Amino acid sequence: MSTESAGAGRTADLTNCDREPIHIPGAIQPHGVLLVLKEPALEIRQVSENVQALLGVPAQELLGRTLEVLLPATQVESVRASLLLERLEDRNPLKLSIRGGSGERTFNGIAHRHQGRLFLELEPSSEQEALPFFGFYHQARGSMSRLRDARDLRELCEEAVREVRRLTGFDRVIIYRFDAEWNGQVLAEDRVEKADPYLGLHFPASDIPRQARELYTLNWLRIIPTVDYVPARILALPEEAAQGPLDMSFCVLRSVSPIHLEYLHNMGAFASMSISLMKEGRLWGLISCTDVSGPRYIPYEVRTACEFVGEFMSSFIPSKEGYEDYDQRLRARSVQARLLERMTRSADFAAGLCHPPPELLELTGASGAAVYFNGATTIVGKAPSDEQLQGLIRWLGEKPDPTEVFSTTSLSREYPEAEAFKDVAAGLIAASMSRGRHNYVLWFRPEVVQTVEWGGNPNKPVDVQDDQLRLHPRKSFALWKETVRGKSLPWKDYELEAARELRRNIIDIVLQRSEELLKLNTELERSNVELDSFAYAASHDLKEPLRGIHNYASLVLREESNHLEPTNRTRMDTVVRLTQRMERLINSLLHYAQVGRTELSLRETDLNEVIASVLEVLKPRIDEAQVEVRIPRPLPPARCDRVRMVEVFTNLITNAIKYNDKDTKWVELGATNAPEGDTVYFVRDNGIGIKPEYQEAIFRIFKRLHGRDKYGGGTGTGLTIVKRLIERHSGRIWLESRPGEGTTFFFTLGSERDEPSSTGGGR
Repeated sequence: MSTESAGAGRTADLTNCDREPIHIPGAIQPHGVLLVLKEPALEIRQVSENVQALLGVPAQELLGRTLEVLLPATQVESVRASLLLERLEDRNPLKLSIRGGSGERTFNGIAHRHQGRLFLELEPSSEQEALPFFGFYHQARGSMSRLRDARDLRELCEEAVREVRRLTGFDRVIIYRFDAEWNGQVLAEDRVEKADPYLGLHFPASDIPRQARELYTLNWLRIIPTVDYVPARILALPEEAAQGPLDMSFCVLRSVSPIHLEYLHNMGAFASMSISLMKEGRLWGLISCTDVSGPRYIPYEVRTACEFVGEFMSSFIPSKEGYEDYDQRLRARSVQARLLERMTRSADFAAGLCHPPPELLELTGASGAAVYFNGATTIVGKAPSDEQLQGLIRWLGEKPDPTEVFSTTSLSREYPEAEAFKDVAAGLIAASMSRGRHNYVLWFRPEVVQTVEWGGNPNKPVDVQDDQLRLHPRKSFALWKETVRGKSLPWKDYELEAARELRRNIIDIVLQRSEELLKLNTELERSNVELDSFAYAASHDLKEPLRGIHNYASLVLREESNHLEPTNRTRMDTVVRLTQRMERLINSLLHYAQVGRTELSLRETDLNEVIASVLEVLKPRIDEAQVEVRIPRPLPPARCDRVRMVEVFTNLITNAIKYNDKDTKWVELGATNAPEGDTVYFVRDNGIGIKPEYQEAIFRIFKRLHGRDKYGGGTGTGLTIVKRLIERHSGRIWLESRPGEGTTFFFTLGSERDEPSSTGGGR
């Protein structure tokens, strides 16, 4: 025989509440008796030590014997049949007559199975406690009608507390709802005058620690008839005790944490009862009953009625909550529909999302938003700076537990850098639009300094006792006001759901566009192959007759120049010049066609060596133009075709030298990291710059922005070939430029694949 600890008097520390094993207390509340039976003989394997006080039989005399020793002969078979049923809970409570040293007594038997054991809890009963079926039916029917007729959540809660108090007689019944951080707020209250009012107050999450919430999820009702009880230990047979502590998660009589009893004492409560309120499988709140007049025992039948109220109310919570903010919910749906329509119609869904700007903000009630998609950011309303946004997006992408929609009302608590911009973004909703690409829609809310009214100071004091830190619940539940900083107003459920719905819509649109793009790319690829073949053949075939025209014209000029009229000689000079120009264009076209037909030789390449070889070749031109070439730090290596990258850098550096009219010219080469982790290379100059309306056109083939002979002339194919080379590397090229101040060409290699390939021109 062994004895488990009763649990009282354990040392507690600051983390004790969340770690306290309250499901294995090793003791029960003494208003009943616990028997642990082994099937099928119903042998008593464990028993609470208070069995002698209630049944008049020493616990040691019961261990190892069957339940029959306690039952009159007339009940043995019926009780056995009930306890051996598969769904034995359906028979609760069993009305049992128990024989003991003090004669026969009537008990309510509450049975359940857990971890292979049969638990039978006996609570003294009397015939007067039994609620007639029709009485229960009428009570339940009336309660259900009143709950069902409640117009909204507030009325539902108020009706429920009145109903539970009418059923039980407790001095105070409240309903409180948990927030996202498990703090509770009292929504409704029914009480006698002498019970302190709690309506509207907040209670910290530490009042109901994690493992207690888990037990509330398993059991809908928990009762403590008196907080001054002495726990009755559980005694077990040696082989039973060897299996470890008895898991009493589903026991009605399970003893209570001493910290919780002290909490009730400090509250001035003599008895308590809690009923779980669930929403979609998650603990939503509690109906909490306390009695300040004295101990209060609630019979099993009444508890069942209260539990029924809790279950019935839980079924109404989603619909009654839906009535809260009904108008705003309707408006959010309307905004959602308009955004979807615009995104579907617009070629750029981000533009459809952000124009007109107020609607994206109205969707979640935010004061600012940002849409970050494929390296481009669009800001709406008040938002952090570009640099702060880049840091925030990097942090979101690095989160170990990425979620589809992340939300917080205290961003700086999780991301300390946000303290610097809490005036615009103390609260955040981040909807991820893709996996691994870190594209987001972000909504922001500013800091709002708030005053929260707590039921007592939520910070539990720590006392030093016997040189050990010992945790005690707070002693006062009087109103305690706290000024909260660094937090935004809370995001409501319908606002978060609107963000999730918008995310789903965006992903659908992006997927649809991707499929269309894939189809278009396939067609373009086929067309490009055909065009390349045609351009290659045409340019090759044109060269021979063109060379003939040039040679014959040159021969005529050389041999017959003296006999030609001046006008005809000028015409022949023009023919020769045009054939030379035509040959340059054909050579460029032939080169462009070859870029599309040539296989790349991809390998890890030191781009610094590539640039060094390019600068060596261009040195005479650089010296002549007196251009300073800046490379602040070495470029990272890349997987690329070395020969083609020589061509890319040669074209970009040559352009930077050529289109520069400054007295002091410079070109800078470097690399940086995009938020999604890609390496972005750049070539920057302080040249003449490019007007915004021409920044896309410069990649079109044979497109020139200046006169034929201005800035050294050219065929207008250089940037087109560069773009095609980058795209052959599965990369992307773009530019930023301000007329008169210079241009920066950015490009990636092997990371961006969404941009379709296209033909282009020259600068």
